[in-house]
Order: sequence, then structure tokens, then C-alpha cells
Amino acid sequence: MILLVGAEKGGTGKTTLAVNLAALRASRGYEVLLLDADPQKSMSFWSATRDSEGNGQGMTCVQKTGDLRSSVMSLAPKFDDVIIDTGGRDSEELRSALLVANLLLIPIKPSQYDLWSLAKMAVLVDDARTFNPNLSALATINLASPHPGVSEVEEAKSYLADYKQIKVAESVLRDRIAFRRSTRQGQAVGEMKAIDSKANLEITSLYQEVFHDRAQKTACG
Repeated sequence: MILLVGAEKGGTGKTTLAVNLAALRASRGYEVLLLDADPQKSMSFWSATRDSEGNGQGMTCVQKTGDLRSSVMSLAPKFDDVIIDTGGRDSEELRSALLVANLLLIPIKPSQYDLWSLAKMAVLVDDARTFNPNLSALATINLASPHPGVSEVEEAKSYLADYKQIKVAESVLRDRIAFRRSTRQGQAVGEMKAIDSKANLEITSLYQEVFHDRAQKTACG
């Protein structure tokens, strides 16, 4: 699968979701390419930290900018999955990746400013499908309040349902410190010594929605 984690607005937790999904995928026996197309290079820094700790098995990270189409198409056959992280804005990297991706994952915070930004993403998805008709798009609520009394998630999902181009994920990821702590160590939340069971359950649920995969890869693939 070629998975693009992208958004028109920054600060939505794209890289955190991308690397956690990649780590889960690699832990199940898949060879994963991380393609860092964000000038901030957050994915590359995470990968370098992970490699320095000797935990980089199953994942390769490369940096690419500009038009990503030829790079993705030449690299994709060498891996089971390609996970692309683009900057939080409308860019050449985002638009070109949409033309070759199988799935666009859009993390979105349940705030009105972030919800408004989805209108631009819906237009980009429509434009990309002119050339990539099999492109799927999935929006997931990320960085939601962990307090049960806050109703923002259901309100956000109701708002997102108006965009027929984009499916809304059942999974919701909360603003949990475990995601920030694991990032500093080049780990996924499920790899920490003291695992936050709620954070791990949330990212695993999203993984299953993205990859439809609950079993480890066998020798036969």
C-alpha cells in the first residue's frame, strides 16, 4: 500500500500517526518505506533516533521533496508499504503524492479552524481522482480531549460527514502524553516500557482501519 498522511493545516499530528502506523506495520513482518517529504524532517529525526537505539528493523527512511511521483513509483516495488509524510499545507509534495497514493489519511483536530481546513482537502481529493480514480480518503479525529465530558468528537464527526469524498474513521485518537514521550525515544507507543494501554488501543484501532490487517505476515505473505 502507498499511504499518504497529509493535511492542509499543520499541527494535526501527521508525523506521529505516520511513524506509529509504520512501526506497527513493521512489527507484523512487513518491510516499510518511510518517505519524508516534509521540510521540517520530523519523520527523519524520529527514524534516526530509532536507528541509534538499534530499533530500526523493518523500516527504511528517505527524504524527498518536489514532485514525488517518479520516486514513489520506483521505490514502491521494493517494499510492502510506503508511508509518505508531507508538510501541513497545500504543496507540490502533497499534490503529487495524491496522484500515486492508494489511501490518503487526514488527521484532523476537533476544532473549528481545523474542520474548516477539510474543505480544501476535499477539493484536492476530487482533483486527484481525475488522474488517480482509485484514491481513497480517510479522515481521523486526532488530538481530541481525553476528558469524557467533552463532546467535541461527536460534533466533529457530524461536521465531517458532510464531505462525501472522505470517509470518517471510527477510530479516535486522544491527546495523550504517551505519543510525545515515545516520539522522543524513536519508538511507537506500544514499544515503551510502560505502555499506555489507551494510547496503544487507539493507534491499533486506526491501524486496523487503514490496513485491514489483524494478523502477522506469514512466510507466504
